[in-house]
Amino acid sequence: MRVTDESDNNPADFDLAVVGSGGGAFAAAIRATSLGKRVLMVERSAIGGACVNTGCVPSKALLTAADARHVALNTAHFPGISTAAEGVDMAELIAGKQALVEGIRTDKYVDLAAHYGWDLRQGNAAFAGTQEDPVLDITAADGSKNSVRAGHYLVATGSAPWVPPIPGLPEVDFLTSTTAMELEEIPESLIILGGGYVAVEQAQLFARLGSNVTVLARSRLLSREEPEASRALAGVFADEGITVVHRAAVSTIGTDAATGKVVLTATTPGGGEQKFRAVHILVAAGRRPVTEGLNLAAVGVETGDLGQILVQDTLASSNPRIWAAGDVTGHPEFVYVAAAHGSQMVENAFNNAARKVDYRHLPRVAFTSPAVAATGMTDKEANQTGIRCECRVLPLEYVPRALVNRDTRGFIKIVADAGTRRIVGITAVAKEAGDLAAAAVYILEAGMTVEQVANLWSPYLTMAEGIRIAAQAYTTDVSRLSCCAA
Repeated sequence: MRVTDESDNNPADFDLAVVGSGGGAFAAAIRATSLGKRVLMVERSAIGGACVNTGCVPSKALLTAADARHVALNTAHFPGISTAAEGVDMAELIAGKQALVEGIRTDKYVDLAAHYGWDLRQGNAAFAGTQEDPVLDITAADGSKNSVRAGHYLVATGSAPWVPPIPGLPEVDFLTSTTAMELEEIPESLIILGGGYVAVEQAQLFARLGSNVTVLARSRLLSREEPEASRALAGVFADEGITVVHRAAVSTIGTDAATGKVVLTATTPGGGEQKFRAVHILVAAGRRPVTEGLNLAAVGVETGDLGQILVQDTLASSNPRIWAAGDVTGHPEFVYVAAAHGSQMVENAFNNAARKVDYRHLPRVAFTSPAVAATGMTDKEANQTGIRCECRVLPLEYVPRALVNRDTRGFIKIVADAGTRRIVGITAVAKEAGDLAAAAVYILEAGMTVEQVANLWSPYLTMAEGIRIAAQAYTTDVSRLSCCAA
């Protein structure tokens, strides 16, 4: 069955044409097919997008492996337990990671596309036609081309690692978060440029596998989160032998002819220049939307300074028939954001739902160990919006689960409106802190106050109990509470 674009009465081949095949693309395609719409998906590379192929899945798989080795090497705090860990066979570790990636890609992407029955094509896509009548030109690997017309289009092409314009960087063999996942030997030494989520995860990953790691951060670690989180993570890194240099501005990069090592010159907080040397450099300075080659201007789609597609809070672009989802919008770079975008876009395009993006209670997690997680506003953000805040920071030494784990590195922080005591933000540095962030979503969505949370049921000897204890800290000296009868 052919569908018709009501705006110009031209026959359309599909109701929805999706460029990309990641989380946002699949969420949109699944929802659209469930509505009976005819869907085309075009992917120029591996099916599944960055998350399954080069991002979330491979990095977390390797982080879990590195954590297992770290635990085996550090069991002195558990009396009576003795373990050991030998060297790492990096090639075998990477092969295992790749097998996991391929299995998930097949089960959760390729087979799902076949199950739902949309048209999946490999090739490069670019827009053509006019703003009023956009079409999609698809070029296959063999050079063959064809054009399709759809009632609506979704661009979900994601983002890619950004390489800053540092003199000398293009001349060295640097790594990115993508290529680092393919190394078959553990670097003896590694310098990481950046202090964000990807940088801190990669730093701990390689340090725990045996690399001598130095992190050069332009500001502080996880600079958008609470300063307590940065300090706690820096302390963890120091304990694990990871060198962190804050407020480091790299000026030049080159290669030492005698040793073959990469040499970086950076201005450090003292005001002087310092040189850093390592076998490898990993650039984790952020990501940029992938829009090059899509010919968006030809069909009236506006983009921003970083190449992102500018969208309304409904996810419609400046062309009402062309939508965008996920990293390509420049919005928060989490796969669950992309998936939410994909579903929302379909509801807005085909059901006139007029749904809007709302990030007020968006959870954020850095999968270090202990993890760093947050939901809602930081103390600073709340104050900037005019909220007079009252905060409590609960060290993990007051959380029974952390005591049993014999790891009290970290804290739980609650940010509340001083007038209403309504909780507006929760941050945690703790084992499985991501689960605390999920609980925080429900607390913030419900508009709960610290008094309500302080009096909720909470299972004993769980890390989530720490949220309740942190809420109790508003009215109680928690150091005087019995651990079993708080």
